[in-house]
Amino acid sequence: MSTFPRTERSTLGYDPEQVDEFLQTARLAYDGDERASATLTAADIRHTAFGMTKGGYSTTHVDAALERLEDAFAARERETAQARANSGEWMEQARTTAQVILNRLARPVGERFDRVSFLTYGYNKADVDRFATRLVRYFQDGRPMSIDEVRTITFRPQRGGYREAQVDLLLDSVTDVMLAVR
Repeated sequence: MSTFPRTERSTLGYDPEQVDEFLQTARLAYDGDERASATLTAADIRHTAFGMTKGGYSTTHVDAALERLEDAFAARERETAQARANSGEWMEQARTTAQVILNRLARPVGERFDRVSFLTYGYNKADVDRFATRLVRYFQDGRPMSIDEVRTITFRPQRGGYREAQVDLLLDSVTDVMLAVR
């Protein structure tokens, strides 16, 4: 029996063997089993990628499961860190990261991130800056925003746009802060 629904035989989906192997490793890591190959973190789960194959697992279902798994690992990491240090230190670390994010987003519109050359595609500057404004409102004004909004945001490509790696790193940091203060 399949763990997740499969795509049509002619449609690409995630490689079932890779997904099942990863989930087995995640179960072992979460249960604290010493046989787990390495300590798995919420960030590791966020950056997990699978090969694509026709008739594979539904990407929508697997991605949703990975988000729930990331949330579970993040909650456990938060509890562990709070047990080691007082919760004030934990919150101070989250506040510090949030301030670093705000400092980056305080840069002028169109200059918040490095740009790629005009021959290369990056993220559309207007799209990123518009989302950056929403992030500032979330952090400064407490405007509602879900982790899923940050996880699933997409930006159009643009020649000479913002460097994708920088934007993605900032979004990962935002996710970390949001998970820390949940």
